[in-house]
Amino acid sequence: MSSPKRISLGLSMRYLGYHAAAWRHPSADPDAASKFSHYRYIAQTAERAKLDMVFLADGIGLRTPDTPPGALQRSHQTFELEPLTLLSALSAVTSQIGLVSTASTTYNEPYHVARKWASLDHLSGGRAGWNVVTSWSEIEARNFGREKHMEYDLRYERAAEFVEVVKGLWDSWEEGAGVFDKESGILLDTSKMHTLHHKGKHFRVEGPLTIQRTPQGRPVLVQAGAAEQGMEIAARSADVVYSSHFDLASAKAYYGGLKGRLAKYGRAPDTLKIMPGVTLFLGRTRAEARAQYDQLNELVVPELGLSYLYQQFGDLSGHDLDGPVPEPPDPRIKSMAAKLLALARRDNLTIRQLYQTITPGFGGRCLIGTAKDVADDMQEWVEAGAADGFNLCPPVLPLGLDQTVELVLPELRARGMFRTEYSGPTLRDHLGLAKPRNRHTP
Repeated sequence: MSSPKRISLGLSMRYLGYHAAAWRHPSADPDAASKFSHYRYIAQTAERAKLDMVFLADGIGLRTPDTPPGALQRSHQTFELEPLTLLSALSAVTSQIGLVSTASTTYNEPYHVARKWASLDHLSGGRAGWNVVTSWSEIEARNFGREKHMEYDLRYERAAEFVEVVKGLWDSWEEGAGVFDKESGILLDTSKMHTLHHKGKHFRVEGPLTIQRTPQGRPVLVQAGAAEQGMEIAARSADVVYSSHFDLASAKAYYGGLKGRLAKYGRAPDTLKIMPGVTLFLGRTRAEARAQYDQLNELVVPELGLSYLYQQFGDLSGHDLDGPVPEPPDPRIKSMAAKLLALARRDNLTIRQLYQTITPGFGGRCLIGTAKDVADDMQEWVEAGAADGFNLCPPVLPLGLDQTVELVLPELRARGMFRTEYSGPTLRDHLGLAKPRNRHTP
């Protein structure tokens, strides 16, 4: 019998946790999302546990509009520290764990992103990752002088070019470009410097980047979502994909479909790690785990629950909460809206039941049970060809992380599924990914 496959595990440090009522949990400090000590504890705990990386999602506008009225005052999705500033601070109090955060291709410029993430990769000793996203909400658009968000196809077209420009800038300097010869007075080998001269539809970028090649060659590229255009960007450029699926069949189809696209870009299947998100409600018994789940769900009022559906379905407050879920009025987030509607149709969920299903894990998959239950599920998904690892999305932080470290990781290690020590200093080492070749090096 073959040994179980080793998996990757990342941790999403979202606010006070993924559950809509996380801030109301007895263990939570409601003001912790603005405190460095909160994130330092989480990152250092994750590092002691030998997780691959910590991840900071980001939005550049309010995530919870006050629709229906009363939702905003109940939401802990309001206060967000700027992620790269926070990860830079965390790089000084950690030494091995990967540090990944989001930057939008819609409201940034490639040179800014290339420079900032290259800097983090140097400062952290090769632990940086960039999560590529597009922005779609009108709230975000109005923060950048626009009345409307960018049209769907256009923002993905811009994103594809954006990523290629950033990769080109990261290849500005070959390995060994720094000579640093005091005697001869030669600091740089300029034959190993390359100007980009990019002239595209959306960007004109001269280059080169003013930062030498980073410890990882380039930071790890992460992408999320199931939109067709996003999957194509992932197939061409991503090292890691965060996916979201409620059932094994759809996860397998996504995994196989995305891995199947790699060959046309000259890539092998193992050069991309697919890591579905999962929120764990843990206990030493199933009853204990269910009690934690129920305790949090009882704290979600309808106004807050409906706000979690607003981005996909609009304002549903005028509908019968115990009636069927309507078709989404706007295709802004086609993939997520389609998933939620399919879930509602499959399980015959009412509007109330749908928000009660997604508020525990911010729309992601939840597992409720013991460490053995969780390990069995993870092993099944990996062996079935649905995942290479998982992005852990605790319902409450830091409690959910502490429970995972105490209960789940020993079970995974007993099965040979997760490391006991890091194998190298960089995030690429943790993920088992090779250092990319510079395009200018023969």
